Amino acid sequence: MIENLPKPPFPDLMLLSKPTFFPDDKDKIFLAHCSVSRLLPDASEAICRFNSDQAEFGFEMFYKYGNVLTPFRNTAAELLKTGSQNLSFLTNTSEGMNMIANGYPFQNGDSIISYIHEYPSNHYPWVLQKQKGVKLELLENHTPPEFSLGAETMPGFFLVDELEKRISKNTRMICLSHVQFTSGFAADLKQIGELCRQKGIDFIVDAAQSLGSMPLYPEEYGISAVAASGWKWLMGPIGTGILYTSPEFREKIQNTMVGADLMEQGQDYLNHNWAPLADGRRFEYSTRPLSHAVGLDRAMQSILKFTLEEVFQEILRLQDLLLSQISRELYLPMQFNENRSGILSFIPVKEISYVLENAKKKNLILTERGGFIRFAPHFYNTDDEILQAADILNSI
Repeated sequence: MIENLPKPPFPDLMLLSKPTFFPDDKDKIFLAHCSVSRLLPDASEAICRFNSDQAEFGFEMFYKYGNVLTPFRNTAAELLKTGSQNLSFLTNTSEGMNMIANGYPFQNGDSIISYIHEYPSNHYPWVLQKQKGVKLELLENHTPPEFSLGAETMPGFFLVDELEKRISKNTRMICLSHVQFTSGFAADLKQIGELCRQKGIDFIVDAAQSLGSMPLYPEEYGISAVAASGWKWLMGPIGTGILYTSPEFREKIQNTMVGADLMEQGQDYLNHNWAPLADGRRFEYSTRPLSHAVGLDRAMQSILKFTLEEVFQEILRLQDLLLSQISRELYLPMQFNENRSGILSFIPVKEISYVLENAKKKNLILTERGGFIRFAPHFYNTDDEILQAADILNSI
């Protein structure tokens, strides 16, 4: 009996029936929700049912389903605590970022502030704006001394003080990930959002590594747009994404991709009047992978059986449980106090590939990015799984 283990702050979370609610695999410990998560069983069932109905009924299936994107937007709105008119169904984070970057009214001499180690989805769309004479300014990387490897340092975090100093009269946007995919550093969205509100700057957030695991409320935080994928912490299907845009921000964006589905005249296809919708549907320019939208909707509904605050606290508790058991002689954790996220990153003493290969042989699934092993449990993981993971890692 191990004593003094962290106790679950929300006992109801421990009552989940994994075989019916979350993926269940007695022989596998899946702790890679920052990568491609396992698809929730309910989501998988909903997708299969939708596809089966299409196979049997063709277009007549819509007599049963109606517009499947309407319930999707309603559920996403509940997740983000906003109105459904502010939500769009996309296929990935990059799609949303590119529509924003290419449709924004940048002018020669404008500047964008981001971080030097951003994920490509939140980097290349802004690099592309250099063609318009827009300057991309990248915040410097900071890491604790123990994560410095000679002249190089591991990906770590940025400082809000330095961000504030970078702001000038030419700054139009600040574009950052909520959670850094390498180190697990979580930006203080409230602090940065308030700074942007004061300065009249649009704040764009890549939430691929947070949505579904952490609270994220763009209206409360002063965020202009949020883009996220659906197959990580939301545990939905690959090829799904969510875009939030505030009404004021949408008015600034010109459509760069158009089709029948974003026009007010709907299925009156011979009516070629230029009448794009004003709400989030204007970014759903053409036919979407509707079965995937049904699946992501079902996945979000499963997570919303609890609050995101409860989900996040349980994830942190599971991380603390691992930290209480893992050998500090074998693994150096990148730990944050006020900036924790669902990702807990480690540097192992041994080669990362060696650790991951041997962990996989024992059915422990982890991932690597930027020189870190990433430990990313979700709130349905059990204490026994975490303790087994620590034993496996300590034995390698």
